[in-house]
Amino acid sequence: MELLPLAAEPSTAPTDRDRLPSERRQFVRTHRTCIFGYARRVDGPAMSVVYYIPTDTDELLISTMRGREKAKAVRRNDKVSLCILDERWPFAYLQVYCYARMDDDPKLVVDVMMAVGGRMSGTPLDERARPVVEAMAKKEDRVVVRCRPYMTFAQPPRHLHRQDQEEEITHWVSASMPWDAEDKGPA
Repeated sequence: MELLPLAAEPSTAPTDRDRLPSERRQFVRTHRTCIFGYARRVDGPAMSVVYYIPTDTDELLISTMRGREKAKAVRRNDKVSLCILDERWPFAYLQVYCYARMDDDPKLVVDVMMAVGGRMSGTPLDERARPVVEAMAKKEDRVVVRCRPYMTFAQPPRHLHRQDQEEEITHWVSASMPWDAEDKGPA
């Protein structure tokens, strides 16, 4: 498994139709932030904004502390939701439903933390930072949440840019589709 580098240019969702399955996967692979959602024992679902690292095997990796609620929730229930965020206007998102599991392999934990640091700063961390990151990983008892997508749901990025365009705004119904679905032409 290889961690994918930060994309030079995140993919853009089409504004005139639903996204094809391949476009949904490309959207996920080229962005860096998401809202991590999981079921709580009480109250409603919990959500937190996190950086994620896509892999060449289509896993999405998230660094967290073993004692945090995200890690505890994954141990209780292996289904989580990731709402992948576009950081540009017109704002779009893609809901990704995943099976999640914990991984405490020290090398993977540090590799993911290094990659997250690169996404946070916009440039890969220098390898000289690795000893500092290793110490932080150990001190904070870090683990990796490995998320394997199985379904997606897209939201169309349609927005009102000025008050006189009411007749130009259209919406459509999107559908959930399997992560590994094949393209069947424009939606």
